[in-house]
Amino acid sequence: MDRFPDKLLEWYAHQGRKLPWRGSVDPYAVWVSEIMLQQTRVETVIPYYERWMRRFPTISVLAAASEQDVLTVWEGLGYYSRARNLHNAARVVLEKYEGEIPHNLVDLRSLPGIGRYTAGAIGSMAFGLDVPTLDGNIRRVLARVFDVAEPADSPPGEKILWRLAEQNLPTGRAGDANQALMDLGASICLPKNPRCLLCPLTDLCLARQLGIQDQRPVLKPKAVVPHYVVTAAVLGRDGKVLLAKRPSKGLLGGMWEFPGGKMEANETFEACLAREIREELGVAIRVGQPFGVYQHAYTHFRITLHAFLCELSDGEPRPIEAAELAWAALADLTHYPMGKVDRQIARKLALEP
Repeated sequence: MDRFPDKLLEWYAHQGRKLPWRGSVDPYAVWVSEIMLQQTRVETVIPYYERWMRRFPTISVLAAASEQDVLTVWEGLGYYSRARNLHNAARVVLEKYEGEIPHNLVDLRSLPGIGRYTAGAIGSMAFGLDVPTLDGNIRRVLARVFDVAEPADSPPGEKILWRLAEQNLPTGRAGDANQALMDLGASICLPKNPRCLLCPLTDLCLARQLGIQDQRPVLKPKAVVPHYVVTAAVLGRDGKVLLAKRPSKGLLGGMWEFPGGKMEANETFEACLAREIREELGVAIRVGQPFGVYQHAYTHFRITLHAFLCELSDGEPRPIEAAELAWAALADLTHYPMGKVDRQIARKLALEP
């Protein structure tokens, strides 16, 4: 496989994607892009990256921002722990490294949200280190070219793929090679129906030679994704609605939502919502008219959420389970960062006469 790096880099020189963070001499730009690209497609990331860099052009500006500002700019990109980790890491870089992103893998990996993959990407692309990285695209290319039969998402498979990534790095051009593998996986070596005839590695690809490219990479069987039915209260008073802020840690940490929760067995929507609001806010409510049904899929589960217009009937809401509460005017709902479903409810509210 001596020709592997040469063929890859030659293809990249002519076919590599033109991306806003490519060619930047600012390690911060590379860092932001790599965090955003975790589990997210390039096409989705580009407008978020450009908006982020306008709002937080330097590490010091990001470190000085509030968590709410950070989550607002990130809203819609998902996996919000990435934004919180990026924010926290910026503060660590400012305090511990005098505002300069560390140049070695050990210190990089000590920062919140940076694991082996991200450290390798930043180290090779921003600092020219001869280190590999391994995202989903690179896994797929390597698993096919070298016909890796071990599941790519298993510890033995990971070990094999990391070794292959390291063994096939061209000295002094690791950053270009890593980006070339990413681009090849994204545009040619696709998960389904790979475009083998256009691939610069087609005569080297062992899986292609065996006619099993559609069977690589091998992946472990997916677990059944659970589905939950959820209710939410659009609780109004004096032209405002009540929002609850989720705790900083956990799913959608630091985001605002319309309070509610999961239905239990044999519960009606109304009974579920009354129970959840009593447990979360310490108040009794009157459940009124339905306000829409909303679907969403998270990484490990799916939900169907039923929203209802509600009124307080007894008590004053307290943040028993939430980080804090806010009575928000409809015109101000855009100032509160929310997950996808809650934003849909907020937009529908803003359109109501």
